[in-house]
Amino acid sequence: MPSTPLRTDPPAPGDLAVPGLRERKKAKTRASLRAHALRLFQEQGYAETTVEQIAAAAEVSPSTFFRYFATKDETVLDDLVDADTFRIMIAAPAELSPIEALQYAVNRTFQQLTDDELEMELTRNRLIQSVPELRKGVLAEITRPIGLLSEAIAIRLGRPADDPDIRLYAGAAVGALMTLMAGAPTDRPRETLASLGELIGRLDRVLHLPPG
Repeated sequence: MPSTPLRTDPPAPGDLAVPGLRERKKAKTRASLRAHALRLFQEQGYAETTVEQIAAAAEVSPSTFFRYFATKDETVLDDLVDADTFRIMIAAPAELSPIEALQYAVNRTFQQLTDDELEMELTRNRLIQSVPELRKGVLAEITRPIGLLSEAIAIRLGRPADDPDIRLYAGAAVGALMTLMAGAPTDRPRETLASLGELIGRLDRVLHLPPG
């Protein structure tokens, strides 16, 4: 999936408008499909769960499922957090280092999630690590978060996003985050969030990237 450029300008009035009824219903259906898919994957196994079962659990037709997700893989691999996190990172206080700004953004993003939403995010990451098909899928997508983080760092430091040092820095940070999330306990989501913030803080002592 190609990386969508991150906006650094203030949001237009339309961006802050309350979604209409149709948009809210679509978002609710998508969230329901995703939640039921994750539940079924845990209860009966990823390979054993079919699109038809997910659709039935969400009380929609299989054709409706395919209007929201191209495959059942996408219910796990589609990450709804990345872009928002990096937009918050860009707008973080200017005195923060890139890693401190990332820590600020991750904390802000996850603190806005309910306990159920946070647990679902951790469960999604555990599935990615335990299911071979999903591991292959996330490796194919790894350039997306690295690209988004590279762009956010470049904007903050005034350096080009394709700078090899920035790409290496972003890759190290994304790899560290994936490592922590892979072993995160899904029954203690807030504890995991605190550990995530601590790990990001450690990265700031190891990685150094000066402004351009």
